[in-house]
Amino acid sequence: MSDNKVIGRVLATEKCPTTIDKFTFWTKSNLILNPFDVVKIEHVNGSHSYGVIEDIAHITDAASFLTNFISSDFGDVGVEANTLRVGMNYVTAKVACNDKNIYIPLQSNAKVMLATADEIEYALGLNGIQNPLVCGYLEMYEGTEGHKKVTLPVSLNSKFIIGPEGAHLNISGISGLAAKTSYSMFLLKAIQDRYLTNEDEDDSVAFVLFNVKGKDLLAIDELNEFSDSKNPEKAQETLFKQYEALGLTPEPFKNVQYYYPYSIERTAHWNTYLSPEEVKEKLETKKGKMYKYIYEDDKENLDLMFANVDDSTQTMDSIITYIMSGQGDFGTISTWQEFLECVKKKCSPDKASSDKEIAVTSWRKFYRIINKSIADNRIFANRVCPEDNETRLEESLKHIKKNEVHVIDIAKLSEDKQAFVFGDAIRTIYDLQLGQYNGEANVNPPSRIVIFIDELNKYASKDAPKNSPILRQVLDVAERGRSLGVVLFAAEQFRSAIHDRVTGNCSTHAYGRTNSIEITKSDYRSIPDVYKTMMTRLNQGEYIIQNPIFRSLLSIKFPKPIYKQFK
Repeated sequence: MSDNKVIGRVLATEKCPTTIDKFTFWTKSNLILNPFDVVKIEHVNGSHSYGVIEDIAHITDAASFLTNFISSDFGDVGVEANTLRVGMNYVTAKVACNDKNIYIPLQSNAKVMLATADEIEYALGLNGIQNPLVCGYLEMYEGTEGHKKVTLPVSLNSKFIIGPEGAHLNISGISGLAAKTSYSMFLLKAIQDRYLTNEDEDDSVAFVLFNVKGKDLLAIDELNEFSDSKNPEKAQETLFKQYEALGLTPEPFKNVQYYYPYSIERTAHWNTYLSPEEVKEKLETKKGKMYKYIYEDDKENLDLMFANVDDSTQTMDSIITYIMSGQGDFGTISTWQEFLECVKKKCSPDKASSDKEIAVTSWRKFYRIINKSIADNRIFANRVCPEDNETRLEESLKHIKKNEVHVIDIAKLSEDKQAFVFGDAIRTIYDLQLGQYNGEANVNPPSRIVIFIDELNKYASKDAPKNSPILRQVLDVAERGRSLGVVLFAAEQFRSAIHDRVTGNCSTHAYGRTNSIEITKSDYRSIPDVYKTMMTRLNQGEYIIQNPIFRSLLSIKFPKPIYKQFK
């Protein structure tokens, strides 16, 4: 049987003509095809065009629904109709390319064939990709008569996801079913594998990840044990083969360093979902540190505590400026407790500030927010003890080196403190790549740093206050980060909730399973209706990918995480 089996012919009617961009063809009603399958079509001058299937419909010669009803003895479901209806499937497809760059409309009655694996690669732009970075694999023609299922690894040009040609990844999908974190980590694993053997100092990468859910990312340097599987050894062996087939090493992440919020054992201030024993083991093996914030070193980041506070009159900003300039008694304090006491004095009418432009009510609002964030948690401390594996995040992150993975645990912190830690880390990385720490000892950053954050809606939603310092920082990364070597990998449940300037600056988009309400939003306007419907029923491990180097949207799959999973 020929590799290029003819399955139908192009249709061109008065009401449904072929165009430069789209065409329709008929095929047998029992031939199994699927959206995203690629077909090959004969075209003029001995050329061939390739199309990607978007929709499939079935039609008969019945003039109306009533015709079928009448032919079944007026609705008797047990009767076989006397009149045999002529039926066929007609398939709507989008032109992907032509092998001789001829893009006049496809001609009526042209032969439509199934494509070979090599032709699929050519049609989708998957062949000859420079700087290949595997992003999953595609399966095509599953169940199609007369054709074997095609499985192909899918790679994209790494320079179009981590720079300099393009940067940033946005992943969307509903919680639990979309496996956003798993797919992000699969891509990060592929990037680390690629760069571990790269000796070029001008083309290097490191990673900063935020753990925002339970223990999700707190054992990425340990192998997946498949403890929930009936046959763990078999499951692990199968996973290893999948990774090797994609050109990846069957190993977890390397060069990993964990940062846990400073915690005190057997108190309410245990700030991580790991047990004290698990944390102690990481600290003793020098794979983990506890981070703190010290007033004298971290007061410059006070504005981050107001990231979700609408400050349209800029009164909070004025107070922060007042404090930073050392006015009043603020030039003499050195601890968080002294700072809170100094702010509290400003809240008393008889101790009102001599600066009449800042009202007492504003100081009281400022105190409520600051006191809530600082007074109830030990991460705001008076000193750091390096000998006890304690650190300041800024101090550690500015010394990040190529191929290192720094995981910052914020899962158990309250939302305001999560925002503070996230903002502090982003600001440090941004300043590092701007050269603010050049000249300091042991500062030698890689050319690019990839930041991964889930639940981006907390920091860059359309509803975030316009004056939010974290929103400004995220927008800066999205718009200028590519040129500075700061790359954002972000995930959220609903893409439509994210600031347009963030999603608009992402070169790669991954769509996981979502709901029927979400796909009606304007963010999905450019996606064909059938593909949008498919998004509502994608399985775990399936994503629809969009990237500038691909000639079409791709439906890809990826293997389970190689690192340890907590259930």
